[in-house]
Amino acid sequence: MNSPSSPKLPAGFSLKKISSTLQFALIAAFCLLAIWLIGDILMVLFASTLVAVILCGLTRKFQKFIPLPYWLALTCVVVLLMVALSSLIWFSGPEIGEQAIRLRTALTTQAAHLRETLHTSPLGNMLLNHLPRSLGGNRIEHGNEGMMGIRLAGSMSGIISSAFGTLGTLAVILMAGLYFALSPSTYTNGILRLVSKPYRMEARKYLEASGKTLWAWTAGQSLDMLVVGIFSAMGLWFLNVPLAFALGVVAGLANFIPYIGAIIGAIPAVIIGLSQSTQEGIFVLLLYMVIQFVEGNILAPIIQRHAVHMPPGITILSQTIFGTILGIPGLILATPLTALFLAVGDKATPPLTEEEKL
Repeated sequence: MNSPSSPKLPAGFSLKKISSTLQFALIAAFCLLAIWLIGDILMVLFASTLVAVILCGLTRKFQKFIPLPYWLALTCVVVLLMVALSSLIWFSGPEIGEQAIRLRTALTTQAAHLRETLHTSPLGNMLLNHLPRSLGGNRIEHGNEGMMGIRLAGSMSGIISSAFGTLGTLAVILMAGLYFALSPSTYTNGILRLVSKPYRMEARKYLEASGKTLWAWTAGQSLDMLVVGIFSAMGLWFLNVPLAFALGVVAGLANFIPYIGAIIGAIPAVIIGLSQSTQEGIFVLLLYMVIQFVEGNILAPIIQRHAVHMPPGITILSQTIFGTILGIPGLILATPLTALFLAVGDKATPPLTEEEKL
């Protein structure tokens, strides 16, 4: 009587590959559950980690030019950043503040005019009835729906948000990021100690890949923001659009959020342009379309060659998911979070062979 033969796995599969895939799926499921339950706290923690990654990356770049001990190089980097920020506030602060106030006044005025125009047509009234009052519509918001999108941090019961407020939360993020950067090995080694000993080397690979990915993404996106901000300000100045500098700053900062940020940054400029004339508004819209075309087809591929490549579909989907769950903080941090998950997934799963690819 022949004994039944043990089932064989398909070619290209192994228990190790299956184990790695299941491990990654469990980690991803745990992360999503944690984001759903305590997302606000995790957003503060992730933002602090991002600050630490930026400081560590700048410190290592500084050490390449001036070989100093890490703590001293970090001190120099922090001092230089504070001097640069103080100089910007001292020399340009009053002008930036004045332009910001004028921009807010102009946008408020134009929003009121737009609302009056919409009231004159049935289609406009229908649109206003579906917009919440926080966006200038007629729909009454229930509960805390209006606040969910604007809080920056807080626990599930809003403890951090209510105790510190926005400025306090930003201070916590900066201070925590600085302490993380002062001794990164202390925190990473602490995380590794929580991992079972047989898997510590694997976990170390994930941490190293995560750090490199976050630094590469931040460096590339910062360059992208700078170029978009400069081009926007120069183009608006050439078109004689009021508040060109402030609008350029808005466009640059908004570009921290890929794709959606381009629309957010263009809206104020187009509104200000339309307040001058319809032709001016069209020229401003064309300017931003040209800038985004150059950024998306020339600048972004060059940056991604040296930084992080993220498919546009995944980027937009992640922004939708995190923005829906966590509001504005989730929308802002969705892309670096997704880059982090992709880096971990790339390490956890084996690459496809040529036969397996579609």
